[in-house]
Amino acid sequence: MTLEEVVGNSATEKKMETVSQALEELLVAAQRQGCLTVGVYESAKLMNVEPDSVVLCILATDEEDEDDIALQIHFTLIQAFCCDIDINILRVSGMKRLAQVLGESTDSDGSDAKDLHCILVTNPHVDRLRCQALEEVGSYCEESRCKNEWVPSLSLQER
Repeated sequence: MTLEEVVGNSATEKKMETVSQALEELLVAAQRQGCLTVGVYESAKLMNVEPDSVVLCILATDEEDEDDIALQIHFTLIQAFCCDIDINILRVSGMKRLAQVLGESTDSDGSDAKDLHCILVTNPHVDRLRCQALEEVGSYCEESRCKNEWVPSLSLQER
């Protein structure tokens, strides 16, 4: 391993940790302000009615969800729609941490658990949700697109 690889890996890990924290802050702030839409179907409905109000689309999965063909088809359609109208998209792993951040139950049988696979952050009033966390996540998405990574990934770590 070269020095550049070691330093590059350290810088990348630090950036990912910063963006991960910013995403968590953004989700909490958006939830408090009523600017969060949770669920694949709810998100699709909102994007059909008010696509201009969406500032970020989060597609969340863990390894066990990778074989869910229906979910992957939904993700493909949502990604295509978001790319078409310039909505930032972020793939996230760490469903358990995501549920903790949003204050959702993490029942093992999933009976009361909300569908956290797709989350939209909306900004119905232009200045209402202007925050550093949104800018940080948006910047990360933009940097990823410049590297031809159209749907960047992020892992939320349990604490």
